[in-house]
Amino acid sequence: MELLLLLVSLLALCLALALWWVLGRGGRRSRNRVRRAQRGETDAERLLEECGYSVVERQLSAGWEIYVDGVPRDAQVRADLLVESGDGRRLIAEIKTGTLAPNPTYPPTRRQLLEYWFVFEPDGLLLVDVEAGTVVEIEFAVN
Repeated sequence: MELLLLLVSLLALCLALALWWVLGRGGRRSRNRVRRAQRGETDAERLLEECGYSVVERQLSAGWEIYVDGVPRDAQVRADLLVESGDGRRLIAEIKTGTLAPNPTYPPTRRQLLEYWFVFEPDGLLLVDVEAGTVVEIEFAVN
């Protein structure tokens, strides 16, 4: 009986340590991801300013209605930055890092940019690749 109690206690301790390890590592990864994103936003703003843009608003949001089977539903979207160019144009700037996301033809990025174009109706869109140090203007052809 004592041996069984010892084994159950040991198993419980191992499970607790495993849970602590998994949650701790996940928490560190999450914190690292947030720090990376914050550094990316700071670096992106600096890059945009070097390219002649000034930041007007950060994390701007807007809403609109979509209809699902005829029933209106509220939808929200949030963009990274609203910037103004030297000639007074207002553009939405989307900040991306990594290998796929900065590519405007990558489907999730393209859809996000299209959503910004539709909802915010800006004078233009900018895709900022922080790691590559590039800012590209995106336009959509409308027939």
